[in-house]
Amino acid sequence: MLVAENTLNVNYNIYSMKLTHLTLLMFVFVFLTSESIAQDQTLDAFKERVTEFTLDNGLHFIIIQRDVAPVASFVTHVNVGAANEPVGQTGITHIFEHMAFKGSQTIGTTNFEEEYPIIRAMDEAYQAWHAESIKAFPDEEKLAELWEEFQRLQDLSQEYVVNNEFSEIIDREGAVGMNAFVSSDETGFFYSLPQNKAELWFWMEADRFTNPVMREFYIEKDVIWEERRDRTDNNPIGRLIEEFMSVAFSAHTYKNPPVGWPSDIDAVTIEDAMNFYETYYIPQNLAIAIAGDVDPDEMKRLAEKYFGHWPARPDSPELTVVEPPQRGERRFTIEDQSQPILMIGYKAVDEQHPDYIPLNMLSSILFNGRTARAYRSLVVEDQLALQLQGITGFPGSRFPGLFVVLGVPNSGVDISELEERIYDEIEEIKANGVTQEELDRVRTQSRAGTIRGLRSNMNLALSFATAHNRTGSWTTVFTNLDRADQVTVEDIQRVAQQYLIPSSRTVGKIVTKEEQTASIDN
Repeated sequence: MLVAENTLNVNYNIYSMKLTHLTLLMFVFVFLTSESIAQDQTLDAFKERVTEFTLDNGLHFIIIQRDVAPVASFVTHVNVGAANEPVGQTGITHIFEHMAFKGSQTIGTTNFEEEYPIIRAMDEAYQAWHAESIKAFPDEEKLAELWEEFQRLQDLSQEYVVNNEFSEIIDREGAVGMNAFVSSDETGFFYSLPQNKAELWFWMEADRFTNPVMREFYIEKDVIWEERRDRTDNNPIGRLIEEFMSVAFSAHTYKNPPVGWPSDIDAVTIEDAMNFYETYYIPQNLAIAIAGDVDPDEMKRLAEKYFGHWPARPDSPELTVVEPPQRGERRFTIEDQSQPILMIGYKAVDEQHPDYIPLNMLSSILFNGRTARAYRSLVVEDQLALQLQGITGFPGSRFPGLFVVLGVPNSGVDISELEERIYDEIEEIKANGVTQEELDRVRTQSRAGTIRGLRSNMNLALSFATAHNRTGSWTTVFTNLDRADQVTVEDIQRVAQQYLIPSSRTVGKIVTKEEQTASIDN
């Protein structure tokens, strides 16, 4: 599955995304409609096609009618991400996302009543083994006995498992694009079905989120370990990003990788995962969007039928930690058997802040695309860099994140030279601003990209559900474009001067580790 974190086209959180990493993050969405049948993509036009309702338990639904094909895309967006994880339980959001595909009390088991006591006993056995394993002087004989009992119970629990039953049911009914993601800010589950299978989706989605079972939990932790090794431990860019975030943030939980720290992956138990579910997977944290050839009245009836019994629970704890002001530039260097890679990050703002959109436009003007100022200069003309990319709101934007630049120097180019040239481009804007032509270009590109995305049922449902959970209304997909229209060249220069300053900067580098050669004294 996809873990994901934001958009640097490298691997960060994206770990399952499956953000999970800096796909730093992009999902493979299924386009169910073509541009030739695109309808008017204005806010007023969508208001005529969108129906919203909220169940008594707080679960919100957004239904977008599009009768261009007999299909529908379904998105369950959870306003909970890795940033919400309790201390000592990093990665638990990702683990639970995996568990959501393992079935329920009715799907994925031959006999849940017999299976459940074994799962509980297995978890107790693992907890006992882990408690002994982390002692200063563990009893090795006791460890072996505890592990043997845990494995016995795990093997016994497997006798009740119907492997992949959830996905096989969905696949048989014509599902396309089933996947999920986890990032620092959020979690999402999505797939598309023929329109006449909508009730099947309601039944199965409600079943897995109201009756979760931590089936094959410890087996799946082995899968997660493989993801971590593949995307971080054995991946230079993954190692760089993980180190970068832990240096850039002192207090805020954005410093933690969505895949989890190794000791936390080892320690997490089924009991922990169920407590996390009870605390954060509550109806009022979810928004469900359905886009396609569906009847809103029928969708409301099905929502009440399958989700109406899910009781509201107390609101989840708010994340109250605030990153303190940075006192000066932070730098680190990793020697690695890798090509050099440069990562620069400046402390920025959350997506609701008035300066977020100007900062995002500044990033586009400088780094994103062949016509971007720094990209054209450093990649196309001077050929100092093989790759240059910028992103605002990394690793997330629900809380103040980073304005990030990622660069890969060309062969023979010193990484420090590339770094200084990036600063020169930034200082030029601070001193002399940008042109109206540059601003208009990125504004046009942003609007065109947003509108293009809304031609896909899946992107449409995901965009609207995300906007609702993050801002309170799906309409911000459009009103953010209006906000961008109000940005001036003076705003761009001001945010460059205000935020892109050395004292709020973190710089991380991978430099190529020289091969060690043995020498013999004669």
